[in-house]
Amino acid sequence: MATGATKRNIISRLKEDILRLEGFKSPATGKEVSFGLEMLENAFPYGVFPSSAVHEFLCDEEEDTAATNGFLAVLLSILMQNGRSCIWISPFPQVFPPALKNYGIHPDRIIFIQLRRDRDILWAMEEALKCSALAAVIAELQNLTFAQSRRLQLAVENNRITGFVLRKDSKKITTTACVARWRISPLPSFSEKGLPGVGFPQWQVELLKVKNGQPSVWKATHTPEGLTVKSTEKSNTLLPDSLTVKTGT
Repeated sequence: MATGATKRNIISRLKEDILRLEGFKSPATGKEVSFGLEMLENAFPYGVFPSSAVHEFLCDEEEDTAATNGFLAVLLSILMQNGRSCIWISPFPQVFPPALKNYGIHPDRIIFIQLRRDRDILWAMEEALKCSALAAVIAELQNLTFAQSRRLQLAVENNRITGFVLRKDSKKITTTACVARWRISPLPSFSEKGLPGVGFPQWQVELLKVKNGQPSVWKATHTPEGLTVKSTEKSNTLLPDSLTVKTGT
């Protein structure tokens, strides 16, 4: 008969196996991609940003979509440091490719695909996630069911690619198999030393839902020096007040 310690070890191993299948790696096995975003990563199990998983972003307004695109560009600049490319699937062109250079991304390394119907976009995303030569796949959708998200999650688990889904209708929000649910909102731009004109982009980054993690809210600013992240939760005393991360390829 198994002892109490043996049972705890079995349960611990099962939890680690589940987390690994969901895209989380323990410190013992190492990280697939070094994001260096400790403040954000501490919200996830093991303090690791899940790069082999599907992330869900809620984008109700055009302003939210623009802010999400900017934040995604920061993540893509890190994911694509290994020289791999990315596929971006959407019904209409939303991204100005030359602007990606501000985030250290060469526009020719992103393949843009335009499809009108959600079912076509989902099919294209699932097929793209089966290509291990890619760093990430992004798809803009109106709705996403649990069954559809589960198919996407299975694809990334098999091929170790990162998937990002931008949902344009959060009024019909449903439970999904995505590892995390985000909302990125625009904030007034940041100007150095009070200079006039349009400054550097700032966003409110909300991690609304995360499996086995801690939902949090941050303020992020992107400048040529990199991404600066500040916690907006005063009660969180275990994290530093701010963190600057150099981005770019």
